[in-house]
Amino acid sequence: MWGYFLTGLALVLVFEGILPFLSPVAWRVMMFRLIQRRNHTIRSIGLFSMLAGAILMCLIHSGIFIN
Repeated sequence: MWGYFLTGLALVLVFEGILPFLSPVAWRVMMFRLIQRRNHTIRSIGLFSMLAGAILMCLIHSGIFIN
């Protein structure tokens, strides 16, 4: 169980590091735009991200993607 969690965490860190590594300027622009948003907007984005991840995880574990 912990192996799956740590693997998922490792993948998140890899994906999160791609943009700052490849284009630090674009990453700074994106972060600057993000900090200008209202808290409600940022919370909505976070909620959507969590729901999408939870739904995707449920679909994967239900076997729907495996024949």
